[in-house]
Amino acid sequence: MNELDFNSENLEQKLKDIRGKAVRLSSFRLAAFLAFGVLVILGIAEHPVWLIPALATIWLFISLIQKFNAAKDQEAIYLAVGLLEARKQSRQNRTLGGLDEGTEFAEKSHPFSGDLDLFGSHSLFQLLNHATSHGGRVKLANLLKSEFSVLQAQKRQAAVSELREKPTFLQAMEAVGLAFSKENPLQKPWSKWVAEPERVTFLHQILAGIGPVGGATLLVLAGLGVIPQALLGIWIIMGVLVLSLVFRTLKRAADHIPSSSEMKSMSIRSQKIEKETFHTEILGTLQSRFFRNGTPVSLQIQHLDRLGLWVQNRLNLLYLPINLLFWTDFLLVLQLAHWKKKSGDSLQHLSENLEEFEVWVSLGSFEVEVGYPGEVKWVEEKVVAGENVSHPLILPAASIPNSLVIGDHPQVILLTGANMSGKTTFMRTLGINAVLVNLGLRPFADQFKIGAVQLYTSMRNSDNLGESVSSFYAELNRIRTLITRLESGEAIFFLLDEILKGTNTQDRISGSRALIAQILQTKGFGIISTHDIELAELEQTVEKIHNFSFHSEIQDQTIRFDYKLKKGPCPSFNAHKLMELMGIKF
Repeated sequence: MNELDFNSENLEQKLKDIRGKAVRLSSFRLAAFLAFGVLVILGIAEHPVWLIPALATIWLFISLIQKFNAAKDQEAIYLAVGLLEARKQSRQNRTLGGLDEGTEFAEKSHPFSGDLDLFGSHSLFQLLNHATSHGGRVKLANLLKSEFSVLQAQKRQAAVSELREKPTFLQAMEAVGLAFSKENPLQKPWSKWVAEPERVTFLHQILAGIGPVGGATLLVLAGLGVIPQALLGIWIIMGVLVLSLVFRTLKRAADHIPSSSEMKSMSIRSQKIEKETFHTEILGTLQSRFFRNGTPVSLQIQHLDRLGLWVQNRLNLLYLPINLLFWTDFLLVLQLAHWKKKSGDSLQHLSENLEEFEVWVSLGSFEVEVGYPGEVKWVEEKVVAGENVSHPLILPAASIPNSLVIGDHPQVILLTGANMSGKTTFMRTLGINAVLVNLGLRPFADQFKIGAVQLYTSMRNSDNLGESVSSFYAELNRIRTLITRLESGEAIFFLLDEILKGTNTQDRISGSRALIAQILQTKGFGIISTHDIELAELEQTVEKIHNFSFHSEIQDQTIRFDYKLKKGPCPSFNAHKLMELMGIKF
């Protein structure tokens, strides 16, 4: 296999050069084919000696085809690398339009994914996703939505740290997937087929020997005039009948064997994994799956690729007469059975293993492209603490960091503030950074400390006409789930935005007081944002409740925000001024 270039330097010039090379090779290939035709005609019409250089031109023709294919492969890689560079620039600039949104993975009922912009327009999935297959995207989405685990997060963190030092490997893996992985929805899954042994009988073995010997013998004898050519025709008719014994077997193989492009992708990526050195537990274990039965998976795939080329082109006009004459389908079945016996177990889960590596490529590439050099500290106590923490989806130059500590003391933070002052964004900032560290990524903070907790949010509660559910009832359902989990003894870090906003002020305040009192009796802790300044009085009587706020400053016809978190309740609100600016006359 030719070594491919994944370097993005001077990409336009390299693309121009490789395309020129492909054009030249195509011209030489045509010339070699024409020369072969001329030499064959001369060999038949003039003297058999001309057939000797004809054989040489065949070898040249095949060699030129291989070189041409290699040039086209390199061109595909350069195009993929160019696309990766463009996507990298988009992510660094936080202009994520056009990147895969992963909207099909969003879940309203999920504990936190619907509120933290994990999926959809301008989402973490767009910033994170480098998967090149549907299966890889699914696995990445599932990891994004996974429960929090200190042990697994620490293992993932070690693996991501190792991959962060391998940018060339990460780019090569993604570029190959983009260049050659062409998923076909009509392609039947091959994982089950590859593990099923092919049934080869003694009759198949006998016919595999009789076919080439009988066909060659009859061809020579008929050519010499020893036997009538009609016998050769009878042999071919017999071939049609006996080849029907393996027609279904090879048809099924042709339906299940991936395309040559897909196998090229699997082979090259497997080879990249096999050649890399990994020291962490997760990556080392995953790499070991690419060495089964003493043979690298990449070589086993290359062997299947060669078999697949014949199997999938059996009805080709060049192969058909050879098959009818020498019964070569039986040889194909024997080789396929032998390959399955040797490699079937190794490759049964190859697609899944490569999809898992796509997830790791996504995590590692995120760290290389847009990662923040923050420190994560996992602790045993119930706590979430962010020092100068900012939101990963906001351009770093425009982001305003804030710091906060919450756990046993304070257990509940009441967050008040003017409209558009940054309350909800700050809550999402804490939540999405908790998701990042659970993935094994570094937080967008100088330091992010977190204990063995689960995350739960209630922010975007919308009505559902199809289910006749109001937004207020949807919020109550979220809160009921939170209470149920808290009363079962779970340690949960919660983020509740504008609590009970769907009801009147008196009921909202009394309901909020009751909920907070209930939460204080559990292992739950978190932030509740509210516009009800009356709730701030709870700090005076309950030690575990603290007030924090975001402020705004009204100047003439404008409202200014500093987006900085401050201790204490908000002293003033801006709704009156905002309504004036929108044209409401008081």
